[in-house]
Amino acid sequence: MVDGVVLLDKPSGMSSNAALQVVRRLFWRVKAGHTGTLDPLATGLLPVCLGDATKFAGGLLGADKTYDAIIRLGMATTTGDADGEPLLSASPEGCLERLPQTLAWLTGEIDQLPPMFSAIKHHGRPLYQYARAGQTVERRARRVTIYALELVSVSGLDVLLRVRCSKGTYIRSLAHEIGERLGCGAHVRGLRRVGIGRLKIEEAVELNALAALTELERVNRLRPADVLLADLPAVTVDPARAEALLQGRTVEMAEGQALGRVRLYAQNGEFLGLGAGAESGLLSPKRMRARRLTRTALASADLA
Repeated sequence: MVDGVVLLDKPSGMSSNAALQVVRRLFWRVKAGHTGTLDPLATGLLPVCLGDATKFAGGLLGADKTYDAIIRLGMATTTGDADGEPLLSASPEGCLERLPQTLAWLTGEIDQLPPMFSAIKHHGRPLYQYARAGQTVERRARRVTIYALELVSVSGLDVLLRVRCSKGTYIRSLAHEIGERLGCGAHVRGLRRVGIGRLKIEEAVELNALAALTELERVNRLRPADVLLADLPAVTVDPARAEALLQGRTVEMAEGQALGRVRLYAQNGEFLGLGAGAESGLLSPKRMRARRLTRTALASADLA
């Protein structure tokens, strides 16, 4: 029985789904899912949920993301990255001098137009299917937040930026906007996701390294499912409340318990699932772990 999260360092040139399937094969083809797509060009942090942990994959979808992006000045492309065809090119002379002001202008809440080469649906079809057919469809700008846009280094026409942003942000669209504001065009030449919420790339394992481990070593690399909900407050419940919550029943909240979404734990510290505290004083279950995985936790709490 496999239950947990692999913090994968996805390689370039592989889709997120292809990386997911490789991890799934390494763990005996258990149920699996990931917590946010990375473009094939991109590398970096891709949490892969296995077994019962897939119930909580949505916990990171709304988390802030951090990227290291190499932006090439002087040319815009049809896809916003190095895989696209040249769309506009201009001399980058003087662009670097105006770059700090442009980055400051794009920091904060901005309206961003999603790229045509994206998985956003239009009439039931992803936009990239229209783009591959040479069609352009009307897209609605979305409000996203760029919390930090830091200039790390410059090498020729390549600018390395550290971007911390809200969910739904497209770095390719951000690069295109930078190029438009500078007047010289720009596209993403390299992209690496280095953080999702509290999870960092330093904790991740490369795919080849994961495959080289023994079965036991791979299982020991699994992180518990509650890492996906680390930003939520934790609530410990007694055995009676734990049993009721696992059965899908609402219980009374303990005094001083946080309202809203919370992580639920048994008294021995084992993660039970996701709950929600209401102003009415009731605690309701939202997504709970499978009962077979919590028997030990409840029995240990009873013995204690």
